Amino acid sequence: MTDHLPTDNLSYDTFAASVQRSKELEADFLKNPHKHRVLTGDRPTGDLHIGHLFGSLQNRVRLAKLGVESFIVIADYQVLTDRDVFDRIAECTMNLAIDYIAAGLDPDSGHVFIFPHSCVPELNQLMLPFLNLVSIAELERNPTVKEEIEAAKMARMNAGMFTYPVHQAADILFCNATAIPVGKDQLPHIELTRVIARRFNAKYAVDGKPVFREPQALLSETPSILGLDGGKKMSKSRNNSITLKASEDETAKIIKTATTDSERMITYDPLHRPQVANLLDIAALCSGETPQKIADSIGNGGGGKLKEYLTEHLNAYLRPLRARRAELEKDPAYVRKAINTGIDRARAVGADTLLNVRKAMNMYTPG
Repeated sequence: MTDHLPTDNLSYDTFAASVQRSKELEADFLKNPHKHRVLTGDRPTGDLHIGHLFGSLQNRVRLAKLGVESFIVIADYQVLTDRDVFDRIAECTMNLAIDYIAAGLDPDSGHVFIFPHSCVPELNQLMLPFLNLVSIAELERNPTVKEEIEAAKMARMNAGMFTYPVHQAADILFCNATAIPVGKDQLPHIELTRVIARRFNAKYAVDGKPVFREPQALLSETPSILGLDGGKKMSKSRNNSITLKASEDETAKIIKTATTDSERMITYDPLHRPQVANLLDIAALCSGETPQKIADSIGNGGGGKLKEYLTEHLNAYLRPLRARRAELEKDPAYVRKAINTGIDRARAVGADTLLNVRKAMNMYTPG
């Protein structure tokens, strides 16, 4: 059988190039925020935690405040790939929207749009043409999918998980996003999206005019936050996180259980004392001080003193967000209105994109 796929190679070894493009993109955001469009989001699998806040949410808020049009996708269909929580998806969707708004993403700004992708059929319809632009071998090599399968302890991989990166490409390309804020571990998804855009344009572009622009990864400079158990990164599924909606007492209780080490003198040494360094990193993000300066101030106060410092500054830092969150929980009509407005905008943009795709592919267009 003849392979009709384009011959350009998909490479996941592009970190240096991604870093350079990210730096150029960051500079252009400051000069020309209104020419960009960001697509980012999360799966509604549970409450967001401080790892989300420091790792991505704050950066999204920063970009939105610059005036960058921001599409925030609640990836509800993708929950079905590895989680048996379909009975809670609507509830989790509302909670996710509340976290977004409480963190500072303002749906009343006119350029922030929060929506579940299951409510945008135009987006999901792009899956079919996109699936024809990638090979099975390319999907099998995606390292991020391998990690997700391992984390979910899946005995067998369903087709939804296998094609997860293509669905993410549809999330990104339906609105022709210019930038995707991600960490290093998500770069393979962005590279596949760029390849799909490139292949579609090469095959279907009319008069050389591309249908899709290739999005760029905007890499976060925030250090990866480990879980409080001292293991891998902070995660809802590993029960090693502090949620944004946790009370101050709950936060204090969780921090008391955080793993440190047996040395009493507090020093900032990420290589040899990663658990202590992780708590110092979080404390620094809350207090504005450097991890080294915090360590010096605690000295031989030990892990207990470090945890007291972290508890005090984290609770103070989260207090305004938690107050706003409490207000939003009492006003579900406002949250639903914000989501519905986001859906309307996403569908309008998606309809334009899908029409352009259908025309480029010479599909019959009704009307």
